[in-house]
Amino acid sequence: MHAVRSLGLALLAAASCVSAGPLAKRAAAYYDPNDNGGSMLTNAGDGLGEPLNVIISGLSSSDVLTYDGAINYARAIGFSTECLGIHIGNPQSANLGDGNGWVNQTVEIREDYGDASLGTCLESLIGGNHFRIFVQNGTEADSGALFLAVSYEEDVSDGHDIETNGYDIGRDDLVSWALGTTSYGGVTYSTTAENVTGLLSAGSAGINHDISIDGIVTLLTVTIQ
Repeated sequence: MHAVRSLGLALLAAASCVSAGPLAKRAAAYYDPNDNGGSMLTNAGDGLGEPLNVIISGLSSSDVLTYDGAINYARAIGFSTECLGIHIGNPQSANLGDGNGWVNQTVEIREDYGDASLGTCLESLIGGNHFRIFVQNGTEADSGALFLAVSYEEDVSDGHDIETNGYDIGRDDLVSWALGTTSYGGVTYSTTAENVTGLLSAGSAGINHDISIDGIVTLLTVTIQ
C-alpha cells in the first residue's frame, strides 16, 4: 500500500503542477482513454475490469486534483481513507491513454457512514460505496482529471463482492452526495454533474463479476468556493 500511495503522490503532484510552463493551464476536462490505446475499464484480473464511471474534470479547481485535495473532497461528500490505513486485496490498474501505460490506483476510498476517522471500518464490515482513483496526467493526454471506479460492495461475509447493479448504484450514490455545496476541513466545494455516453459500452462484456452497466459516465466539475 505504501508503494501504491507513493506512486500516487508523485502522479498527483505532477497533475497539480502550477508552474508557468505548459501544465499551468489545462484545456480539457478529460481525454477519452480509448482514443490512445487506453481503456475505460480497470484491470481487475482474469481479463476483466471495473468501469471508470465517474470523472472529476481537469477543469475543476486545481487543489481538488492533488492527493490531499482529493482526499479532503472525498471527506466532504461522505467518504474517507481506508480503515486504520489498512488495505486488503490487490490494487487494480488502469490505462488512461495518456502515455503512462497501466498504472496502479492512487488510493482506494470508502464510505465513512458519517465518521471520517473510523467510519470506513464499518464499511469494511457491512459493505457500502467505495471507489478507486486514477490520474490522467501523462505527456500524451495531460488533462489532470481524476478517473474513479465506483461501486457498491457487499459485506465481508460475502467477500466484498459487488452488489447486483453495484457499479451503476455506486456511481449514482456518489453523484447524489456530491452535487451542490459540501464542505470539509474548512474548504467549501460546489459540484455540478453531466452524464456522458460513448465512453463505456452498456452491458456486461468484460465487466468484473459479470455485472451489467448502463454505459453512463458522470463528469463532475468541482469548484472551491
